[in-house]
Amino acid sequence: MPIYEYYCYDCRRRVSIFWRSISAAEKGTPICPVCGGQHLRRLVSRVSVAQNEEDRLERLADPSNLSGLDPNDPKSMARWMRQMGQEMGEDMGDEFDEVVDRMEAGEDPDEIERTLGENGNDFAPPPA
Repeated sequence: MPIYEYYCYDCRRRVSIFWRSISAAEKGTPICPVCGGQHLRRLVSRVSVAQNEEDRLERLADPSNLSGLDPNDPKSMARWMRQMGQEMGEDMGDEFDEVVDRMEAGEDPDEIERTLGENGNDFAPPPA
């Protein structure tokens, strides 16, 4: 049951149309779900490639992922942290999101660690 994307020349929008089968999509006339127009052109859709854990970790280890990373710039570090979190394909949790949001806002990472450490979260340094 494919979903194809089309460009509607009538309303100038990109739309998605669900078809019951590939043959139905090939034989049928697409109709814009927004304006009802029939002047549509099928687009090449973005695809997603499933990767196993090993492939993801290999890609994370690639030194090119560190290009443009400035360890002295909290915003640069936050972008890198967010990208790595997305690459892992898991929800990193509210605390992670808070840290990254605060770093993107330019807040000092040491200050973030101190304030979060007071709340007993995982980012706090271990007791001495």
